[in-house]
Amino acid sequence: MKLATRTVGKIWGRDRLPPPFTAPDGERIGEIWFEPPPALDRLLVKYIFTSEKLSIQVHPPVTSPAALDGKEECWLVLDAEPGAMLGIGFAGPLAPEAMRAAALDGSLERLLVWHPVRPGDYFYIPAGTVHAIGGGVSLIEVQLNCDVTYRLYDYGRPRALHLDAGIAVAQGTRYDPALHRFVSPVGAATLADGPWFRLDRVEGAVPPICAARYAGAPLLAIPLSAGVTVAGDAVTVGECALAAEPAAIDLAGGALCLLAQPCERRD
Repeated sequence: MKLATRTVGKIWGRDRLPPPFTAPDGERIGEIWFEPPPALDRLLVKYIFTSEKLSIQVHPPVTSPAALDGKEECWLVLDAEPGAMLGIGFAGPLAPEAMRAAALDGSLERLLVWHPVRPGDYFYIPAGTVHAIGGGVSLIEVQLNCDVTYRLYDYGRPRALHLDAGIAVAQGTRYDPALHRFVSPVGAATLADGPWFRLDRVEGAVPPICAARYAGAPLLAIPLSAGVTVAGDAVTVGECALAAEPAAIDLAGGALCLLAQPCERRD
């Protein structure tokens, strides 16, 4: 089953999107959401396209698996203009009072660590991590299906900030470099295996060890190239499909595909 999409306009989005997507005339589109099916309503997959920086923001932690009132996410960069960057974490410890002052005087942007990016860069963003996606980036985001975002700084745009709630959950720390990796253009790769979801990139076939991890529950297939079918139906780049099991996914030749599935948190 192919998932329905939702096109989301954003002030930092683009009026021209990379194929196969198109932006309606006069609109700036920042996100393409795939509506989660009931069987996988804990997980949301989206494309993000930026022409300007997103707000500096933070997401709260999940208080319980049943609540899903917080958010963790990860990013796989598909394309990046020269000089494109992602801001994640701080160069040194930042106390809550200092974070508030920096958000109010605009210096928070300079305190973030800005990571230059290229296609293939992958980042896992735990709840509480202060972050911002820069302009000129196209990426796939896989996240818990919770849209609670606290803006700490927005470059003077006329949008509400959430300093009290955001600073209460923000971590004024460095980003763990172990949560960032470069993914080669070819080959299979495990990108996330918990705590809240698993994500793999597969090529040509779903490896047995990967199929075993995903067995017993439905999963999502997100093609990165042509040649992907789910239950016999072609699924193209720019689409996302629900698969009843890994065996329902077929990859012709060297086809590339992301697999995503919620998993129980392991403390």
